[in-house]
Parts: sequence; structure tokens; C-alpha cells
Amino acid sequence: MSELELQIGRYLEVLARAQASPHTLESYGCDLRQFLEYFTPPGSDPPPLAQLGVLEIREWLADLYSRQLSTVSIRRKLAAVRSLFRFLSREGLIALNPARLVRTPKAPQPLPEVMTAEQVNGLIDAVAADKFERPHPSRDRAIFEFLYGCGLRVSELVGLNLEDVDRAERWIRVRGKGKKERQVPFTSQAAAALDRYLPERGAVPRERAVFLNHRGGRLTARGAGGIVKFYGILVNGDSSVHPHGFRHAYATHLLADGADLRAIQELLGHARLSTTQKYTQVSLTDLMKVYDSAHPKA
Repeated sequence: MSELELQIGRYLEVLARAQASPHTLESYGCDLRQFLEYFTPPGSDPPPLAQLGVLEIREWLADLYSRQLSTVSIRRKLAAVRSLFRFLSREGLIALNPARLVRTPKAPQPLPEVMTAEQVNGLIDAVAADKFERPHPSRDRAIFEFLYGCGLRVSELVGLNLEDVDRAERWIRVRGKGKKERQVPFTSQAAAALDRYLPERGAVPRERAVFLNHRGGRLTARGAGGIVKFYGILVNGDSSVHPHGFRHAYATHLLADGADLRAIQELLGHARLSTTQKYTQVSLTDLMKVYDSAHPKA
């Protein structure tokens, strides 16, 4: 085993002991194995750690560009490599961290596609009508009501436990990115949907998750995404409908109706206000469309 392969294995073990999320472990592991493969020509070993400098990392980045990877993917892979070299530096295995000197490619900032309030309500009403012979219609409606009514990430939705829900005060405790917790109110429609769903929840013993799969265990993010996509296709013929779209709609519609930007930041669990401010851009874009179509001098 080469020195680089050994240290990548050690680093991933450190991440696991630090209780990094399974998603982080999987993506970092994949990116670092690809980094190792690039520097391991057939029939030979990768260079010693001390010989992996700025020029070598830039050469690896150039290869990523040549394969036409998206900027977002390249940024993620570079973040994984930077994190590895930071670990190597802390361990005293390299004198300097060359990855710090490599510039991060700028990511495009596309505005999110946002469903209108009519589109969202039409979709949720269709789910509530229960005309599709689904096995768990009350669960499905509750999923939609909490995605839109609370602006949750799909990981936050499937991470909800029974003890996280205060049904009397209509609050939920949400565990967001970086294991940060916040409290979010939920709507009367979400409360009604939850009241219909919980009596027929059908959990396996000791399962505390709110949203369950057909086996009575915790629903996964992928499973929730499949449910949303299913209804998106069935109701609107749109396969692009995904859980995060309801989070965008939640923020945009709150802002359009006069909610304070900092309040929306708290509700969404954004660490930086600049992340929330993209919704003001969406609202301005919609406003300009209305202006262009309605003003006689536009």
C-alpha cells in the first residue's frame, strides 16, 4: 500500500470517528480515491507525499476540467483534497499545505426555479384528494405539507422523530446542517395532515421516526424524493419536481408576502444572510416579468 493510499484511509477513519455524516464520508471517500487513481499510473506507485505540490494539484484540476465536470463537482473534489492535506499538515507528514495555494474555481449562481403558490397548492390538493390508489396517502400528504409548510431540507424531514414534534404549540425541532438545531412552526394544514397520519403510522418496534417507509422503518431522503417525483409526474407531468423545490417556494412566497429576510434566514437555518438573499433576486426577477408584460412602455 502506498503512502498516499494509507493516509487517505487514516483520514477517512478520523472523519468517521468525528461522526461526519454518511453522505460526507461517501463523497469524500469517492473523491479522494479518484485523486489517488490519477496519481497512480498503471504498474507504478503514486509519488511520495512531499512531491505532491501546487503544480501537481493544478495538473489534477486541469484533468477534471478536460473531462468537462461541472464547477460544482470540481469545487467539491478540491474541498476533499484540501481537507486531506490539512490533515497531513496537522499530522506533521508534510511541511506545507500546497492545496491552500490552489484557487477555488468560481461557482455559477443560478437563480432557483420556484413554483408559484398556485402550483404548490394545486399539487398538495391533488395529493390530499387521494385519487391515485397509493398505499400511504396520509403519509404522502403530510410529507408535502411539512416540506412546504416548514421549508425543510429533505434530510431534515426524514430526520424528524416523534419527540421533535410539539403538536400542542405547533413547533418542530429540526436538526440542520452541521447538526445545528432550530425550531420551526408548522401550519394548521400540516397539523391536520399529521393528525390523520400518526394513528396509521405502523412503525416497527422502537422506531421513533415520524415518516416511515413501507416496512415501518425510517423513510430515507431518496425515498422521500421518489414520492415527491412520483406525484410531480402524475399530477403535473413534471419529473423535475423535487423536495428542495418546496423549500425554495416556502422562502420566496414568505418574502413576497412581506416576511422579514432575517426571519426567513432563521426559519431556513441559513448560517449566512447572503444565502437567504438569493430569494430577493428571485422575487425581483418575477417582478420584472410582471412589469415587462403589463407596463405599456416596457
